[in-house]
Amino acid sequence: FSCTVFAFGQTGSGKTYTLMGPLAQNDTQPASPALLGLMQRSFTCLLEQSRSRGSDLALSVSYLEIYNEQIRDLLSPGPPCSLPLRWSKTRGFYVENQLSVEFESLEAIVSLLLQGSQRRRTSAHALNRHSSRSHALLTIHVRSRAHHPSTWVLQAGACPSKQGTLCFVDLAGSERVKETGSSGELSLEANSINRSLLALGHCISMLAKPRGKRMHIPYRDSKLTRLLARSLGGSGITLMVACVSPSSRCLSETLSTLHYASRARRVTTRP
Repeated sequence: FSCTVFAFGQTGSGKTYTLMGPLAQNDTQPASPALLGLMQRSFTCLLEQSRSRGSDLALSVSYLEIYNEQIRDLLSPGPPCSLPLRWSKTRGFYVENQLSVEFESLEAIVSLLLQGSQRRRTSAHALNRHSSRSHALLTIHVRSRAHHPSTWVLQAGACPSKQGTLCFVDLAGSERVKETGSSGELSLEANSINRSLLALGHCISMLAKPRGKRMHIPYRDSKLTRLLARSLGGSGITLMVACVSPSSRCLSETLSTLHYASRARRVTTRP
């Protein structure tokens, strides 16, 4: 199985907050449970399920960002370096040399989330003091551990295992440069963000067409769509959270987000 949640919307509409809740959490003043984001709530639920099954499940996490069409690992130590994106028949698109860290407690996974989030590229502009300048993908890998030794004999050395993924995608916000007042590097980042979101929109539009009328799905148009190919058109369940701003000056972007969401709702996949 694979489940994906992605937050979509214009810059400053609350995508990162929806997924992560308040990031300035510490031991002396933990965040109220009512303010926790979708990620922490999902981690809690997953760990409860895992504990109820004893030591049968192994959980690990990987966390990366796509910044200016470069894929960077947010968990590996040292300065972030670009990682290659590969394709294989068995795995589909995957990131080579990506670090995956095992965890067993809520404290451990939240610590990894905060550590990675602090390394993510953000900047300030006219609409947002902490604008995400990259798309971030946090993936939890769930797999069943080796079964009882007797199954080894039955399977002639091949031990069956089940595995799945739970993926959270915090997309960078779409933005109009004249509204944000961006220039120089900020403007280049905005163009890169908008291009990848446009590619994602094209894929969703093609997937929303009736199966008989579908043409080629352009997953290869951006690294974001390549990494989301399995989530968008595979055999999993994908939830899109559309974030909109209450400001009347954002009306056109709000309508655009809702059109995007209504197209995404029409996508049906067949396992």
